[in-house]
Amino acid sequence: MLETITISTHKRDEIRDITRDVAALVSRSGVQSGIVIIYCPHTTAGIAINENADPDVKHDVLMRLDEVYPWEHPKYRHMEGNTASHLKSITTGPSQTVIIDGGHMLLGRWQGIYFCEFDGPRTREYVVKIMEG
Repeated sequence: MLETITISTHKRDEIRDITRDVAALVSRSGVQSGIVIIYCPHTTAGIAINENADPDVKHDVLMRLDEVYPWEHPKYRHMEGNTASHLKSITTGPSQTVIIDGGHMLLGRWQGIYFCEFDGPRTREYVVKIMEG
C-alpha cells in the first residue's frame, strides 16, 4: 500500500504530529506484520520520531536547531536564502521506518512520528509505504 498525504504547515519552523494519521493507514491496510516507511520528498522538511508526551520537546528541538543553524549567516551562499532549512532537513532526515506487529506500529510509549517543516508555511506531502512481511 502506498499513500501520499497532503499537509499544510503554518509557520516557518513547525513540528507536526502525524502519528494518528500513519496509524490509521496501517490499520486500514490490514497488515499484521511488516513495516511502514514514512518519507518526505522535500529538501527543506523531514520526518522524525521523538517524544510526543510533552509539547515542550518540540519547542526545545526547534529552538536548538535555530541555534545550530541560524536563519541568516554571513557565509551562507545559497541564493534562495533558506540554507538553514536545508541543514535542518539533513539533520532530521527524509524518512523513518517503523515495525508493524499485531496490526500496530511498534513505537515506544513516549514516541510519536513527526513531519518537520523548516521552510514554511507551505502545502507539503509525505508518502507512507506499508509492506507486509
